Amino acid sequence: MNKLKILNDPIYGFITIPNSLIFDLIQHKYFQRLRRITQMGMSYLVYPGAHHTRFHHAIGCVHLMQQAVNVLRFKGVDISNEEETGLYVAILLHDIGHGPFSHAMEHSIVNNVSHEDISLLFMECLNKEFNGSLTLAIQIFKGEYPRRFMCQLISGQLDMDRADYLKRDSFYTGVAEGNINSERLITMLNVVDDELVVQEKGIYSVEKFIIARRLMYWQVYLHKTSLAAEQLLIRVLKRAKELHDRGHKLKASNALLYFLENKITPNNFNDETLLVFSHLDDYDILSAMKEWQYYDDFVLSKLCQMIINRNLLKVKLKNKKIKENSLKKHLEFTMRNFNISNEEAEYFVFQGSISNQAYQLNTKRINILHKSGKIQDIVKASDQLNLKALSKPVTKYYICYPKVKL
Repeated sequence: MNKLKILNDPIYGFITIPNSLIFDLIQHKYFQRLRRITQMGMSYLVYPGAHHTRFHHAIGCVHLMQQAVNVLRFKGVDISNEEETGLYVAILLHDIGHGPFSHAMEHSIVNNVSHEDISLLFMECLNKEFNGSLTLAIQIFKGEYPRRFMCQLISGQLDMDRADYLKRDSFYTGVAEGNINSERLITMLNVVDDELVVQEKGIYSVEKFIIARRLMYWQVYLHKTSLAAEQLLIRVLKRAKELHDRGHKLKASNALLYFLENKITPNNFNDETLLVFSHLDDYDILSAMKEWQYYDDFVLSKLCQMIINRNLLKVKLKNKKIKENSLKKHLEFTMRNFNISNEEAEYFVFQGSISNQAYQLNTKRINILHKSGKIQDIVKASDQLNLKALSKPVTKYYICYPKVKL
C-alpha cells in the first residue's frame, strides 16, 4: 500500500506525508477523531467560516515542520532521520488531547486535566501500540530532549504550532490582520549553540508575527461574543453534571454520560478513561444540547437554546474590574424576571477577566542572529518601539448578563 500520500490544503497547496509511520498515525482512530473537533471552538458564531478542525491544523503543522527540517539541514544543522521523524510525530500529535470545542471541557466536566496532559497520555498509549517508535517524539514533546532547538520547534514563541494556526485561523475567519508569512519565517531560521535563532534579515517578519498574534487574540480568540458562547457551553456541561449528580436522567451519548457520571481528575484519568475520551467529540455535545433544550430544567434548557439559536448573553468589556453593585443589579433583575433562585441566576450573570500577552520577554524568547554573530532578543534588536509594550500583559474585564428576552 502506498503510504506516501499527497493531501491538498487550502493554505499551502499540496502536502506530502513524509513516511509510513506518520501515515499510520494519521489513519489511527485517535487521530481521525480530530476531524470532529473544531479548531476554534465557538468562534464560528462570530466568524461563519471558522469551521476548520484540529485535523486540518495538525496536518499543516507537519508540513511546516518538513520545511523547517529542510531549511536547517541546508544550513548545516545535523538532524538524524530518527530526530526528523520524532519532530514530525511530536508536532502531528501535539493537539490530539483536545476535547469537544477545544477548551470547554477542561473547565467543566474534568477537573484540572489539561489537553496537554491528555495529549501525552494518547502519545504514550500509541507508543505501546507502535512498539516504542514514539519514544523520541515524547521526549521532544515534553521538552526533555537535550537538543533544545527541537523542543523549541514544538513549543516556543516561534513554533510550528503558532506558525500554522495564525495563518490558518486568519484564512478561515477572513481576518486579514492575522495573516503571517510562515514560509519566510521558517526560511530565516537557524541554530546556534543548540538554540533556535532567526537571521537578522527576518526581523520584520518576526515583528509582523508578534503584532499579528496580538491582533488575532483581541479580534478573534478573545472576541467578546466567542467568549460569551464558550462560557455558556462551560455552564451547560456544569449544569448537566450537577443535575446528573442529583439523580436526573439526561439523554446523552455513552461517552458523554461517562464524564457526567464520574469525577475525573489527573489521578484517575486511566486507560479506560482515555478510551472513552477518544469517543468524545463536538457531535456528542451538539446532539446532547439539541435534546437538553427541551429538558424540564429552566437553566439547562435555556442555556442550550441560547447556544443553538445564537441568542447569547450581552457582554461588556471594560479596562477596570467590574463593580460588585453592577453584578448584583443584574443578578437581582434576572432572578425577578425569570423567577429563579440566586444560584440559578449565576448561570446567566457572571464576570471574569481575559489577558493577552503577545510576546513573553522572560520565557522562550525569540532570538535574532546578527551578521556579526551577536544574538539579541527581538525586543532589543527591533526598532519597533511598541514591541516592548507588547511584552506586557494586558487584562480586560467582562460581565455577561441576559438581554431583556432570553
